[in-house]
Amino acid sequence: MERYLYLLLDLGSIAFPLLASFEPRIRFRAKWSGLFAGIGVMMLVFIPWDVAFTAAGVWGFNPRYLIGVDLFGLPLEEWLFFLCIPYACLFLYEVMRYALPRDVLAKIARPLSIGLITLLLLIGLLHFDRLYTSITFLLCAAFLSYHLFIARSEWLGRFYLGYAISLIPFLLVNGMLTGWLIPEPVVWYNNAENLGIRINTIPIEDSMYMLLMLLIVTTFHERGSRR
Repeated sequence: MERYLYLLLDLGSIAFPLLASFEPRIRFRAKWSGLFAGIGVMMLVFIPWDVAFTAAGVWGFNPRYLIGVDLFGLPLEEWLFFLCIPYACLFLYEVMRYALPRDVLAKIARPLSIGLITLLLLIGLLHFDRLYTSITFLLCAAFLSYHLFIARSEWLGRFYLGYAISLIPFLLVNGMLTGWLIPEPVVWYNNAENLGIRINTIPIEDSMYMLLMLLIVTTFHERGSRR
């Protein structure tokens, strides 16, 4: 059964959000168009990135926990990850919006963004020789800068709160993928290409990787919600 572990983590992540998408108060089903547009655009960025990093040995996948179906050098489970995890996180985002309609972080969203952009730029430039660190942090800083200074997105406060909530299941699912509670990691990392700092078993870069992934999806989700 262990060869189904990654697949079960994907399906387990999306199972309840998918079933609850038809709940009449949240009405998540009605927002699928923007959500899936965002997931599609995000995958156009993240899939080639994933393929290139896998080929370069920045990270890789343990066949012990895979069913053995690959596409462009990525296991089927990894493709499903980019569908299941954003779907589950954006469902949490909408539940948060329903439970807390007011944007409680609106006043600090701008200074928080400026501080985060500055930190990401500094770390990314200082560690330009580490592929995972530099590319993840610099891309994240660039897209946050777009939202802050060009698009002037008014929903960044809500996004940061939704992201903070999503970190809870992120620590559980990504923890399992990186070796928490199991003999070997499902996804291994070449520490020469990251900072070597871990949150339990999770490279610190993964938290910014997820932030960028969710920020891209939320961009289109918010546009769809406004329409």
